Amino acid sequence: MSNRARRTAPATGAARPTVTVCRGCCCGTPKVPGLDHTAQLRALRQALDGTATVRVTDCLDACERANVIVVQPSAEGREKGGRPVWLGLVNEPDATTDITAWIKDGGPGLADPPGILDLYAFRPSRRVRGELHDT
Repeated sequence: MSNRARRTAPATGAARPTVTVCRGCCCGTPKVPGLDHTAQLRALRQALDGTATVRVTDCLDACERANVIVVQPSAEGREKGGRPVWLGLVNEPDATTDITAWIKDGGPGLADPPGILDLYAFRPSRRVRGELHDT
């Protein structure tokens, strides 16, 4: 992860959830065929407007799981035990819909994710976790 990405990472205790959408070397590219990547990002931003901060970052170094989305809890969610949730292979519009519904319900620490999201959840490598401030 670049130094620029670390400097722009949300502060711990963000007032609302933060959704980080990878758009690096594999995510958001033709390497993941059959998905309108622009529409996916637009749908997240529209559905979560006023509910969560949606940001785009360069490669999250989990390329084998493209497209990757990380959902970080709000300050309240973190106080209640919520931690960042990494979701990979988010390549279906229904997955994006399930993610936005969960975040609208509160996200990590405040609402249980729909069971289907268990299929997308993964734990990033220790090296990647070490490069991120909020994991």
